[in-house]
Amino acid sequence: MAMPRKLKLMNVFLNGYSYQGVAKSVTLPKLTRKLENYRGAGMNGSAPVDLGLDDDALSMEWSLGGFPDSVIWELYAATGVDAVPIRFAGSYQRDDTGETVAVEVV
Repeated sequence: MAMPRKLKLMNVFLNGYSYQGVAKSVTLPKLTRKLENYRGAGMNGSAPVDLGLDDDALSMEWSLGGFPDSVIWELYAATGVDAVPIRFAGSYQRDDTGETVAVEVV
């Protein structure tokens, strides 16, 4: 039986600045679908209708160790979602074989 992969060597790049050794944890979003039951005239039961992603499906959390520097404070003056690029890069590694798969969240 294979061992599960673990997310290791995760790094945060905020506006091109690396937070290697400073980033403590990253919680990736749980992608959930929003469904609504629909029962039309003459239907014996209801059928789920897919309405796309749930309201909180794209929210994620990340934390840094220590006091944030000036790059973090640029987020508060940002006027749009795409004003400050944030990139999370890491790899999933299996402990039994050492196989790694690179992952990037932008």
